[in-house]
Amino acid sequence: MGTDSGLPLGFLNINKPKGMTSHDVVGKLRKILGLKQIGHTGTLDPFATGVLPICIGKATKLIEYLPDDKEYIATVQFGKSTDTYDLDGETVKVFEKNVKSDEIICSLKNFEGDISQLPPIYSAIKKNGKKLYEYARAGETVEIEPRQVKISQINLLDFDEATQIAKIKVACSAGTYIRSIANDLGNMMECGGYLIALERTKAGKFTIEDSHDLSEVSDKDFAVNSLIYPTDVMDNEVCDLSESEAERISHGMPIKNRGYKSSNIVFLVYSGKIHGVGLVADDKILAKKVFEVL
Repeated sequence: MGTDSGLPLGFLNINKPKGMTSHDVVGKLRKILGLKQIGHTGTLDPFATGVLPICIGKATKLIEYLPDDKEYIATVQFGKSTDTYDLDGETVKVFEKNVKSDEIICSLKNFEGDISQLPPIYSAIKKNGKKLYEYARAGETVEIEPRQVKISQINLLDFDEATQIAKIKVACSAGTYIRSIANDLGNMMECGGYLIALERTKAGKFTIEDSHDLSEVSDKDFAVNSLIYPTDVMDNEVCDLSESEAERISHGMPIKNRGYKSSNIVFLVYSGKIHGVGLVADDKILAKKVFEVL
């Protein structure tokens, strides 16, 4: 299943370098691969590093079906608060208190499970059509609504009492702001806290161990050999199509359901390639998206 560039659809697991935006990574890959149809699955802050899944070709149409749980290793400096909740911000308050590892471990328990989180004012969330950080840079005040997120795991990996620097592992739902956790943790312990480093170690089924440095992706051949096929990183069931079924799907026509649960999304595969995406509706599978016309 080709694209205009000769690249099949799939995902590249990139280890984003520090200092680049997610959009920067997409732009560089577009130049290297000579392909416009490239996208990322979720923004990673410029100062952060780690897993950034990149969609190649028509895989951009599959972003909404990817598992969206995340895992991070956050390096938090205690002793002061900043307006951005990270090392790039201006100091808001300096604290004299030093904390110990036992206090951190105890406080982290308050973040486990379903929690209400207030996003940083320096974030790209939109309010009345304007990004929050635009309000902040203009010195304007704006009411920020809390968000419901889920922290499935949060624990202390390492703590240097002399420097007051902690490394914390966080497994969470999409939309969780790790910067907010650092700030809220510092406020809870009355010692201040902000992020000085952040590494995303997992996004869905993409892991840091299996990622590629951006500098490695130098040409199309490397990209093709490194592509991850969608069905390898998604939880959706696969429906193998006969030739006649593939013909029907290519024209947007439904096919008979073979026992898949109603409302489920299934990948429609023909000759080993994703032919489209189907929505199970009772006794039929409807063609929700079609990637290739026979």
